[in-house]
Amino acid sequence: MSNSTDWVPSLWVDTFDELLNDDNELDYGDQWTLNFSYSQTDKVTKEERKRGWKVYSHCAYGNFKCESCNKTWSSARVVVLFRYRLRSDRGTVIMRPFGQACRQCQDDEFYLPGFYKKEVEEAFLRLIRRIRKNCYGDEDDDDDNSASSARFTKKTKPHEASLCQACIMGICCQDDD
Repeated sequence: MSNSTDWVPSLWVDTFDELLNDDNELDYGDQWTLNFSYSQTDKVTKEERKRGWKVYSHCAYGNFKCESCNKTWSSARVVVLFRYRLRSDRGTVIMRPFGQACRQCQDDEFYLPGFYKKEVEEAFLRLIRRIRKNCYGDEDDDDDNSASSARFTKKTKPHEASLCQACIMGICCQDDD
């Protein structure tokens, strides 16, 4: 069993598959796959847009562990970036988690977050709402902003932009409040 501070890609893959297959969250007859890219950005070129790519940035609650000093910390400002598209009957989701650096070590090393399954499910349910709206034309029956701002009542220390990989790249959810 992994700790919630460990980055576990299989947790994301398994949860994605469960939501698609067991819960029929995207029951449109199309085949969807989840992949990871640890270098993708939130910029979509005109050529990528023509090929159907869209971007969704999710702000999640995650946990970190420094591999140098073993310090652990939590953050309510963990960015998970999703690119997605539907072509013919094949849907593709490519995700990237953004890391944070250790305040204590200041070694410019970004550590990937660990997540609880409930947080992973929440991220995918929000993504699936976007996919339904943007790929299938469904009405979005949930106000994303009110739901996400209510979630940030979890107590964490103030967000430090200099230690956040997403802030440094200019795509952090820090500005969402």
